[in-house]
Amino acid sequence: MTDIQTSTQADSSVLHLQLSLSLADFTLRIDQRLPAQGITVLFGPSGSGKTTVLRCLAGLEQATGVISLEDDTWQNSASNVFRPTWQREIGYVFQEASLFEHMDVRANLHFGLRRVKGIDRAEQMQDLDAAVALLGIDHLLDRSVISLSGGERQRVSIARALATRPKLLLLDEPLASLDVARRMEVLPWLERLHQALRIPIIYVTHSMDELVRLADHVVLLDKGAVQGSGSIAQVLGSHDVARLLGDEASVIAMGEVTEQDVHHQAVQVRFGGDHVWLSDHVLSVGQTVRLRILARDVSLSLTKHEDTTIQNCLQGVIEAIEPDVSASQALVRVRCGQEMILSRVPQQSLSRLGLTVGSSVWCQIKSIVLLEKKEPAEAGS
Repeated sequence: MTDIQTSTQADSSVLHLQLSLSLADFTLRIDQRLPAQGITVLFGPSGSGKTTVLRCLAGLEQATGVISLEDDTWQNSASNVFRPTWQREIGYVFQEASLFEHMDVRANLHFGLRRVKGIDRAEQMQDLDAAVALLGIDHLLDRSVISLSGGERQRVSIARALATRPKLLLLDEPLASLDVARRMEVLPWLERLHQALRIPIIYVTHSMDELVRLADHVVLLDKGAVQGSGSIAQVLGSHDVARLLGDEASVIAMGEVTEQDVHHQAVQVRFGGDHVWLSDHVLSVGQTVRLRILARDVSLSLTKHEDTTIQNCLQGVIEAIEPDVSASQALVRVRCGQEMILSRVPQQSLSRLGLTVGSSVWCQIKSIVLLEKKEPAEAGS
């Protein structure tokens, strides 16, 4: 994996946001200490304040409060400190790629280096080469910007932002303007960023697919208020968020590939002290993967059934039974070893089986979504 040099090396550092801003429909209030490595996704419906938070981080909008990264204070209203955008070491990628159409790709990338001060030219070019390799755009360097697809333009924009050695990378719905096919082509490159960078990335989206594939940390916003915050496993596993997500309620977990079945194109993954099988022929033994299990794809049984096509059945203990949006349904949290599984179950079935907190059950998992598995194709998007 290509290594990007950055200004931030201390993994234990923190991005602190304490902001208040009155908007037309609500007041934005956020007080969060976010990890200074990995991807933090600001998630919520349109108009919930996500992009406003990003603009405040960039210095494009001024709220009341504090913004600091590590020991570097960018804003402190009480001390009358407000560092303008050009003095904040950020990379900002918008929904629409902001490239100069009269320049080719190489010239656009070089233009982004002009505002970087105090770095040797050779080091700048080394950083640029690393960003180009990471985003897989070396074959595009001599192309006209006009000839690029939407996905290619966004990858160029991200490479230009990275080449400036930012302390913070801001991505404002970078896939929103792309069609579904282009979005699916660009997502693996964003996953590659997630694996390679040692700086914090703040990613704005209202797409569940982008959230579950990219997020390490989640801040859930609605009408300017934080509805949930924490690791993606913590946030998606909470009852309130599961109810809010409805049919998309799920859990996220990490697993390790332990066995390959080449004949059936399947792999075995360690999960919760047990194992599950997934359809895939690319993964290698020892590889770490991210899994998503939807609550709607999990049914519960008092005994393990062998006469079924459902391949993955895990034994666990019911930890909680909580009300769902519909009074006819319940959200059941089952502890399977070190992992938690969420199941959406009819209330009538709970009564018929006599299921209560502490009951031992088998989780019959109809489907498991594999979220991270391959390097992106080098042929461009």
